Amino acid sequence: MPQAAAHRRPCLLFLLAAAALATPAFSQPAPASWQACAAVANAADRLACFDRWAEAQRAAPVVPAAPATVAPAAPATPATTATAGPPPAAPQAVPPPVTTGPWRDLRLTELEGCHDTNYSALSRYWELEPGADCGTFGIRGYRPITLALVTADTVNRQPTSGNPVNNAPAPVDYRNTETRLQLSVRTKVASGLLPWKPGGSDSLWFGYTQQSYWQLFTPALSRPFRSTDHEPELVYVVPVQSAAEGRWRLRYAGLGLVHQSNGQSLPYSRSWNRAYLMAGAERGPLQLHARAWRRLSEQAGSDDNPGIGSYVGRAELRGTWQVNRRHQLAATLRHTLDDSGRGSVRLEWFRTLGDAAGAGGLQLHTQLFTGWGDSLLDYNRKRTVFSVGLSLVEW
Repeated sequence: MPQAAAHRRPCLLFLLAAAALATPAFSQPAPASWQACAAVANAADRLACFDRWAEAQRAAPVVPAAPATVAPAAPATPATTATAGPPPAAPQAVPPPVTTGPWRDLRLTELEGCHDTNYSALSRYWELEPGADCGTFGIRGYRPITLALVTADTVNRQPTSGNPVNNAPAPVDYRNTETRLQLSVRTKVASGLLPWKPGGSDSLWFGYTQQSYWQLFTPALSRPFRSTDHEPELVYVVPVQSAAEGRWRLRYAGLGLVHQSNGQSLPYSRSWNRAYLMAGAERGPLQLHARAWRRLSEQAGSDDNPGIGSYVGRAELRGTWQVNRRHQLAATLRHTLDDSGRGSVRLEWFRTLGDAAGAGGLQLHTQLFTGWGDSLLDYNRKRTVFSVGLSLVEW
């Protein structure tokens, strides 16, 4: 019996080993990942681990992806309900403004056509074409708005007149050096009043200009204003010819009614009224403006300045040349149209400051004047005046 038992023990061990070898690999748990197999130290066990992991990957069922869950749309409110239709168009680029400059942010007109540099200078100034329109009752520049230092060969210390009641009783010790202030604005009050040709539109303007001479450098007299002239004006303008490159064109014609006075009492009071005809021509950077006027009659006893036309003049010719984008030259000639040969000459140079180009914006303004009529108090006194200052033009 002991020998038989000993003989059976090896057989039993052989059967147990065979059973172990016959056990399928998937009977052992598959590793969670191939990294777990790579950590096994024994090479045979590591290979077996990789086999089990690969078998598990092949046997794993393919799970279809769950369809995306679409959340039910919230009921639209009246404020957000959209009408079915084509998708909205892509936003378009906003066109740039007509022009830019230091004063464009200060909106004083209804429209911006009068600042559109695609039109000529005269078209913009008098709004002679529909595209150059800035609407009615906007505020625009007229003559330059100026602050200047002035020196002259003489100053009128004792103004006189052809009317004895307008003669100053005693001289005042004014200095030849002073400052000049000028304010000048206008507004278009109406357009299209008469059926002119379709290429343009007539217009009616109201303008106001105020010029003052201030004795800033005379503290002994408490720095008084030596003279202040007020000049309200009504102007009617009609377009005549359209602009043409390289050709002189008569651009506008018009008529006006103007009152000018210094608002003082006797004996320093000065005033007169006149009606005028005007016209303007243009060729590229060159302009010519002509005016001829007639004084409206007054009674001799109330005439503050008899014969003023024979000193100041009865006609005016003004020419301007825009030399380049920063420099402009101007000359104004006045004549009495009689044998006296009086009148005046005014020469000007404008130099644009900052980024503005052309006849607009803030400018250095240099002026030389010689003749009669620099102010109403000086209507019958000739003097030569030189000034340098700053002017705001066509803002």
